[in-house]
Amino acid sequence: MKLKIPNTYVLLFVIVIIFGAASFFIPSGTFDRITDAETGITYVVYDSFRYIEKENISFFDFIKAIPDGMMQASDIIMFVLITGGSFGIINSTGTINTLVSRIVKLYGKNGKRVIPIVMIVFSLAGAVFGTAEEALPLYPIFIALALALGFDRITGVSMVLLGTGAGFVAGFLNPFTVGIAQEVSELPLFSGIEIRLLAYVIFVSTAIIYVYIHASKVEKNKIDTVNLYGDNQTYGYDFENLPKFTSRHKRVLVVVIVSILFLVIGIAKWKFYILEICTTFLIMGIASGVVSGLHSGRIVSEFIKGASSLMYGALIIGMAKSVMVIMEYSEIMDTVIFRLSLMVRGFAPTVSSIIMFFVQSLINIFITSGSGQAAVTMPIMKNLADISGVPRQTAVLAFQFGDGFSNVISPTSGYFMAALGLANIKWRDWLNYMLPLFIIWCIEGCILLIISINIFL
Repeated sequence: MKLKIPNTYVLLFVIVIIFGAASFFIPSGTFDRITDAETGITYVVYDSFRYIEKENISFFDFIKAIPDGMMQASDIIMFVLITGGSFGIINSTGTINTLVSRIVKLYGKNGKRVIPIVMIVFSLAGAVFGTAEEALPLYPIFIALALALGFDRITGVSMVLLGTGAGFVAGFLNPFTVGIAQEVSELPLFSGIEIRLLAYVIFVSTAIIYVYIHASKVEKNKIDTVNLYGDNQTYGYDFENLPKFTSRHKRVLVVVIVSILFLVIGIAKWKFYILEICTTFLIMGIASGVVSGLHSGRIVSEFIKGASSLMYGALIIGMAKSVMVIMEYSEIMDTVIFRLSLMVRGFAPTVSSIIMFFVQSLINIFITSGSGQAAVTMPIMKNLADISGVPRQTAVLAFQFGDGFSNVISPTSGYFMAALGLANIKWRDWLNYMLPLFIIWCIEGCILLIISINIFL
């Protein structure tokens, strides 16, 4: 009998149950913490761990963790819904569909040329701006593009998810992961960029080749996507009846381009974050509706439709957050981090660096925020690195790889599961597809860690 993987919400609920049950057997413990008055970031004090009185959660607390997770992730959830609504308005103008049609016509039967272009663009967004959740509203567009070019939904998701993921894990100028990790580790900001640029080239190139090969197999019907992933769409476009690119579409395109440029400047110069990015998307959506000639009622209805289309994925982010909330309720998170950190001690530098990488990967299962993981783990890891003879730059690199690789495979990664939800792809199917690349990335990461030790020692 074929094993049936449950609905994504059910799968995450099962994970919450597992962590809830584990909380009765794992001792409660805590680190002392200090808050930087200037940045507002809270750091763990190294060697301050202590066990505390056991805090068992009740059945009511267990259920409460789910809405609490939704509330704690409310900023990301609202961001997804508002940007989804804004893209709904833009999509209703026909501009996106027309651009997709133009791209399809331009590349014709050699649509695979789109893959490296799209993935490089998204990888730069991940490497410089830490793009992850921000790309969620774009998935439906590139899934539609992949289908129009004769590929499958896996290809469409991969162009965005693996593009941003490969750039994010290299993070050569990512202020949210590398910036915080290096600040905690008392290293010059963005120092050691050469090894991260090398990592960027290797990871992005590997991902592009992997997706290109998959798309080629789909194109040649070597993969039965109808039975494997449930794809039953009609591929291809009628090249004789493509929609025309009108002046109305041009006006909307100008609004989108200006908004994106403003967003890039805002992130780089004015330190825009979720609230400011969300505001920019909202303005972009409304302005696009106005310049395209949509009346106010139509703008509102299209916004609601766009937001509704992302509701499934947005709430998954909150469900994934519930895993962390359960651990906070039972006060076992610090215990798990402390126990995992003990695994690093007593080994040669090369071995310790690789163990750090896998420890950070495990920690990322329940601390899915890159900046949060950096603030919690790096005060510990920088000292363990000193004890083990591992350069602090290598420790930061191990954090990057541990945080980044698992983001595109872990069921507790909210934005990743939301992306699969938007594409209607089962986690099991994605795991079967992604596992070889994940292993290749891990091997490449271990080699880079060893190289970095020889560079920075």
